[in-house]
Order: sequence, then structure tokens, then C-alpha cells
Amino acid sequence: MQTLHLLFDGAMGTYYAQKYEQSNQRCELANLTHPERIRDIHREYLAAGATAIKTNTFAANCKSLACDEATLDRVIAAGLRIAKEAAADYPGTRVFADIGPLPPGQKAPADTYRSMADRMLAHGAENFMLETMDEPEGLAELCTYLKSQRPDGIVILSFAASPDGFTRKGFAIQELFAQLGDCPAIDALGLNCMSGPYHYLQLLRRLPPQKKPLAILPNAGYPTVVGDRTFFGDNPGYFAEVMADIASCGVPILGGCCGTTPEYIRQTARTAAQAQPGQTADGATPDTYRAKAAAATGSRLKNKLDSGKRVIAVELDPPADTDLSFFLSGAQRLKRLEVDAITIADCPVARARVDSSLLAAKIHRELDVDVLPHLTCRDRNLNATKALLLGLNIEQVDNVLVVTGDPIPAADRSEVRAVFNFNSVLLANYIHQLNQTVFSEPFHICSALNINAGNFSAELKKAQRKQAAGVTTFLTQPAFTQRSMDNLALARQTLEGCYLLGGIIPVVSYRNACFMNSEMAGIEIPQEVIDQYEGLSREQAGDLAVRLAEDIARRILPVIDGFYLITPLKRLDLIERLIPRLRALD
Repeated sequence: MQTLHLLFDGAMGTYYAQKYEQSNQRCELANLTHPERIRDIHREYLAAGATAIKTNTFAANCKSLACDEATLDRVIAAGLRIAKEAAADYPGTRVFADIGPLPPGQKAPADTYRSMADRMLAHGAENFMLETMDEPEGLAELCTYLKSQRPDGIVILSFAASPDGFTRKGFAIQELFAQLGDCPAIDALGLNCMSGPYHYLQLLRRLPPQKKPLAILPNAGYPTVVGDRTFFGDNPGYFAEVMADIASCGVPILGGCCGTTPEYIRQTARTAAQAQPGQTADGATPDTYRAKAAAATGSRLKNKLDSGKRVIAVELDPPADTDLSFFLSGAQRLKRLEVDAITIADCPVARARVDSSLLAAKIHRELDVDVLPHLTCRDRNLNATKALLLGLNIEQVDNVLVVTGDPIPAADRSEVRAVFNFNSVLLANYIHQLNQTVFSEPFHICSALNINAGNFSAELKKAQRKQAAGVTTFLTQPAFTQRSMDNLALARQTLEGCYLLGGIIPVVSYRNACFMNSEMAGIEIPQEVIDQYEGLSREQAGDLAVRLAEDIARRILPVIDGFYLITPLKRLDLIERLIPRLRALD
């Protein structure tokens, strides 16, 4: 494989839509309805100089094609037959069975990929291209299975990356290639789709030495959307010139993705043949990522936890308007109490409030207190998330708490749309990889742990995935019941190497207790606790709140590394009374 050079075809989907003006129909179905069209397109790319073609099976799964299993099998069989028929007129051409990513929400993706692979194998597939992938889960196993069935076949695994080197799900290409480079079943690793040739050339130059040959199949360039159709600028000459630069970096496998017509491949075949091998992608003077600062101190909160100090973090809700008076005065009061961090929720219950990150930057800059802004996956796509993290890093906000975020209330869904480009595990992994590649001062990544979850076993498994993704500290939901405290102790045993901040929220009144028990997800207050508040005055309820909170703190003290205090209904006076008692427990 080290000496194998291939020039792949371009994008079947976009070229088919352009040629036949049927952008709203999955071109894979044309394997059955218009096989002559697919055959002609294959032949156009081969006549242009392609030495490898992909079968028209990129989205060959039941969900994408909205078809049954029998129809899917016919689509795959026809796709392989048509490609082989077209290649028969061009001796030496290699046909690759094309497997694209599954649509979002696909159940049992590993089983679906295996089913697609088995169908392709049954219909005579010998080589495989797994392209436009955005996460690594299950791919090494799939490649290993394919290789076991076709030991002499070629298996290429390609990811779609943005110009900054990350997939849509936040995985860094540098880390993916390092992770998958040891898999013997993978013959080449690649980049395709999502970026044009220039950006892939720049990304290529930033990569360290690779264990596998590389395949680079960029888009034609930057897309524009007109109506419901996506168009790419028609500049095959420029594309081919940059592809020659990529070839001169030692990349043996080239091709095109969205927007690349046979003319792109024709001109690339000419320029790549003329390219003079120079220094490879791992040669001198690459555009490297920022080096870690030698004197970096990192998060003060994390440093305290590492030193064994039992920390106290206090949550203040941001205001729903522009009046910051209570929030700022509260932050000043907490600073005087020398709390270790102030946490700031990100639009709790999906209602708009002052941005948590902007507030964090403001009070960190003005008060020099450690801050822990919550960062939800609900309201930002990948670009907006990275932009925000860059700003926080510049402002020296070193801690973030990643949460999926509460869903948009049903009454608002006609006007407000959730994004959910990530979940909390993927977001943590994205920040972790940015820590390795971009930030000189890495973020201390925290997340939530619901010790009141009905299925705590599933919650713990999710927490373990978060830990693997880079989370080092968990802030728990408030503990009230014996079950929640038992779950906290179980988390202590299970999440080795992580820090736990036990959640405590003082209950301020009977009505407040009833509200939290009924309306706040993740909080469970025993009826016997609620009953104690009935008929109490404000002062009596406050005294009871502090006593109960201190009792909970004492009970969970052996299994936690600090306290996470949630300020109820602006009752910061209760937090001020509670903090000295918590410190006295040590």
C-alpha cells in the first residue's frame, strides 16, 4: 500500500444533481431507476483519468433512502454491478464499495454498518472506502471485519474536517489519525468533504508524521446556497493546482468530493502527474499548533483540588434583564468569603438570561475570582462553541462546566429552535482536544452528575464516557435522600481519578420545597423534609435550611472533594451562614 497511487473520481451526488437537476432525490435510488445515468457518470470520471471509482452507495441505508431491506439490497447490488461494468472498459481501475456516515439518530449504528458491509461483500465488493466520517466509534472494528473478509482488498477510512481540523462532532483529525494509525486493517487514512483543497493543504502541513498513507479528496471549494440547492464555484484549474501541491507533499491518494466534476479530475490528473515530490506533510516549517506555555499554571480551582484542598463552589443565577446589581454584589460577597469558584448557569430551564460566559469574564476580570461558567450544547453549533471558548481562554477563564442543556419549553418551540450540535460527552471531548492542540492554558473540564437519576447505573456509565472524554470534575445534583447519598458513594468508587463536588441547595420554605420537588428536574426532596417547613416563618425556615444543609454536608463529606452550593431564590444570606459551618467540618 505504501507505493500504491490512486486518483479517485469526484462527487457522484452533486454531479448527478447538476447534470439531471434532481437535487431532492437520493441519487443512490437511480441505481434502480436510471442505471444508465450512473454508469455514464462513472465512465466520464474514468475517461477524465480516474484510476479508482466509488460505488453509488454513499447513503445506502434504509433510513436515508426511506426504503425497506429488500430495496436496500437491490440498491447496493446494482451500485456494485454498475461500477464494475463501467470499470471493465478501463483495465486496472479499482472499484471501491462506498460507505458514508449514518444519519443522526440511527439506532444501533454498529449493526447497521455491519449489515451494509455484509450486503456489499455478498455482492462481490473487494475494496472499501469509508468516507465523510465524523467520529471514530466502531470504525476500527468495521475495518477489521472487512479486512478479515477481503485480506487482499484495500480499506480506506476518511473523515470530513473543517478548516481548523475538527469533525462536525468535535474530534480533532490529528487525534483521530493517531488513534487509528495503529489499526492494521486500515490501509490509508483520509480527509474528504467539508473543506476545499487549500484548507486541506494547510491542515496537511500541520499534521505530524503519519503511520499510514494519506488520501485527500476535498470539495471543489466553498459552497453557496441558492434556494434549496448548494452550488460550488467552478474553478477546476485552481483546484488542480492545489492538488498538485498536496501530491508534492507525498500524498499518494487524491480525488474530489462535493462539487468536483469530471473536469476537476481531468485537470488534477494532469497537474498531479507533473508534481515534483518535495518535503512531505511532516517536513520542515509546517504551520504548527500553538505550543503549550512552559510556565502555564492552569486553573486555580483544579490546582486546589490537585493539592487535596476541599473546595467550595457557589452558583449564582444570571439575571433575566440588564440589572446586574444583585449578581455583582453577590459575587463581591462571595469573594469576601473566599469561595473557590463562582458557577454561573447557562440560561437555566432554557429561558434567556445574561450570557454565563460574558458574566464569567466580567467578574473574573474585575474581581479576580475563579469562575465556572456552564456551557450548554443547546444553543450553539460547533463554530459558535469554538469562538466562545477562544474568547474565554483569552479572558483567562480556565474552567467550564459542560451540560447538554434543558430542552426548549413546549410553548416556545414555534419561535425558538434548539441546536444540539453536541451532547455533553462530545462537547467535553471537543474541548479536551482543543486543550491538546490550540489552548496554551487548558480548560479544567467539569460536568454534571445526577445522583437522583432513576437509572443511576446508566448515569454512571455516561459519567465514565465523560471522564474518557476529558472531564475531571463532576458537580452533582443536590443530595437529600439516602438513595442519592448512596449513589454519590458509588460514584466515588466508580469514577476513579475524578473529583466530586457534592450538590447542596438550602430549602427556603414549604412552597419552595414543593416547587423544587415537582418542577425541577434532578431534585428529589423527601416528604418528611417538606413537612418540616409547613407553617414556619421566614426566619424559622432559614434556620432549618442551614441546619439541614449542614447535616447533609456532614453525611456526604467522606466521599466528596468539595461542595457545590446552589443559591436559592437570591437567598445569599443562607449561603453566607452555611459556608463557615462547612469549613468547620474539616
